[in-house]
Amino acid sequence: MEKLPKVALPFIVGAVLLLVVLAKSAITIDSGEAGVLFKTFGEGVVVDEPPMGEGFHLVAPWNKVYIYEVRQQELFEKMKVLSSNGLEIQIDASAWYEPVYKDLGNLHQSLGQNYLQRVIMPSIRSAARSVVGRYTPEQLYSSKRDAIQDEIFEETKKILDKQFVQLNEVLVRDVTLPITIKEAIERKLKQEQESLEYEFRLVTAAKEAEKVIIDAKGKAESNRILSASLTDKILQDKGIEATVKLSESPNTKIIVIGSGDSGMPIILGNQ
Repeated sequence: MEKLPKVALPFIVGAVLLLVVLAKSAITIDSGEAGVLFKTFGEGVVVDEPPMGEGFHLVAPWNKVYIYEVRQQELFEKMKVLSSNGLEIQIDASAWYEPVYKDLGNLHQSLGQNYLQRVIMPSIRSAARSVVGRYTPEQLYSSKRDAIQDEIFEETKKILDKQFVQLNEVLVRDVTLPITIKEAIERKLKQEQESLEYEFRLVTAAKEAEKVIIDAKGKAESNRILSASLTDKILQDKGIEATVKLSESPNTKIIVIGSGDSGMPIILGNQ
């Protein structure tokens, strides 16, 4: 192979250097990501400008670009914490978080790319210990799961708002108690349910008895009023009205007037 002319050597070196410079200068930021520019011969991390967005960018080869995922991410944690009476409880929780986009430079400068381990995980663990420590195992098992979820979220959010991280949600997926405590709570809840059911039956029976008494008193009072209002004259008039109606009936009958003890008619017939 013939030797290259000496005049071509500078061009080849220049082309190689150009390729190296382009390789060092070309930055591609993928979807859901953003870049923080670090100026080596300048002020360092750029915090007073928006982060570099998605797409292709050219930067000086001596500068650096740190890529961050800016989409919502999930942290899943299994934490062992103590209840108010000192029993160990396991909490399975998820936290949804993302870096504050406009403060990405500040986040990089203060915490760096491993901000999850540096601030988010310690924050949610601290909040979980603080919140769960206010409740008994029975409260955690039965009625307070939504409450502790909201309280863990609020306490964690207060910490992360100062750390350029946005907390979107905390979900308590499971609360695991020691098996003996869980069984004792379930027995107690069952007994309470049976007691409530028995009390309900007693109240229902008492109301039914009260209703029967009221109905009986009403009927007795009605009969008393009716008896007081029925005189011999009224009864005789009612008997006459009934006799007239019977006499108009097409059924075969014999009506004997004035044959009863009270002078009322006696009706004989085939009906």
